Amino acid sequence: MFTRLIALTLLACLSTCPAFAASGFRQAAIAATDDRPPLSVSLWYPTASTAKPISLGETPAFVGFPVIRDAQPTPAPHPLIVLSHGYGGSWRNLAWLAGELAGRGYVVAAPDHPGTTTFDMQSSDIVALWQRPRDISRVIDTLLADPALAGSISPDRIGAIGHSLGGWTVMELGGGRLDAEAVMKECPQQFGPVYCRTFTALGIGRDAASIAALGADLGDARIRAIVTLDLGPGRGLTSSSLAAVKVPVLVLGAGENVDPETAGKASIAATNKDSVYLAEHLPPTTTQFALVPGALHFSFMQLCKPGAAALIEEEAPGESIVCRDATGADRQAIHRDVGDRIVTFLGSALADR
Repeated sequence: MFTRLIALTLLACLSTCPAFAASGFRQAAIAATDDRPPLSVSLWYPTASTAKPISLGETPAFVGFPVIRDAQPTPAPHPLIVLSHGYGGSWRNLAWLAGELAGRGYVVAAPDHPGTTTFDMQSSDIVALWQRPRDISRVIDTLLADPALAGSISPDRIGAIGHSLGGWTVMELGGGRLDAEAVMKECPQQFGPVYCRTFTALGIGRDAASIAALGADLGDARIRAIVTLDLGPGRGLTSSSLAAVKVPVLVLGAGENVDPETAGKASIAATNKDSVYLAEHLPPTTTQFALVPGALHFSFMQLCKPGAAALIEEEAPGESIVCRDATGADRQAIHRDVGDRIVTFLGSALADR
């Protein structure tokens, strides 16, 4: 998606801001496994703390968000939402949504996926794409086992939300399966050059072992609701696996696609065709679908400040696209629309059991 751009975000200052209600926030590390490095996870959670919030993630380009660092979580069991970022992104990309959900009583966890996150982009011969869904499962394991991190979790009220490649990740958790061999065989005809370049960078179809790993069942039955935000590569998931998904799914796509001729350095292997494909093949009785008016692919990410595009272009030529929305659209209004849709969907799908 992009790399140097997020460096601007990672230079985030922690400045004081006017006192008002904010979620608790902390970062945690999940220990390495035999085949996966340690996992860094950012956590938002309800708190009764009245401490003065700080503005986390504020940069010259991006708007920050209020949190109370290391606040004491409220004790009551809460539903859990796990967020999965896109290719080359980070936990910051959906921080605006995390704060919104925490303010409504959810615990929210956003891992940085090793190998496909901002400062850990592995080469195509070693990236382990099938580990992304497992990262989410590891996060769930950790939070259920340790209430001190973000408070007690309701084990039967867990959902997952993903943007771009994160949308593919959460669909795998719901039972979708990728036929890597077919994807690479049909790539030029079915997907086009941008997709093919990204698939190659992700190591899709590079050898028999990775094909088998991507085709395996990566689902997690603890997840009871899924939201995809302009996912990709959605069309790589088999129609039969999507038809068998048993949990409610909210599919939100961009109202307009990014023109690949003007996308600069941003290789976007996601169009709203992927969201349409999901909506056509998921069970109709448990699926909701909408193309969000005014949204482009990056509209689902954090808010940009006035003049941010020019600043980003100066620092990282070709990557100012992350601040572009459809002509005449307002990203803050898009976020309100998307946030309302998600809150309504989760409120129904994860109703207190």
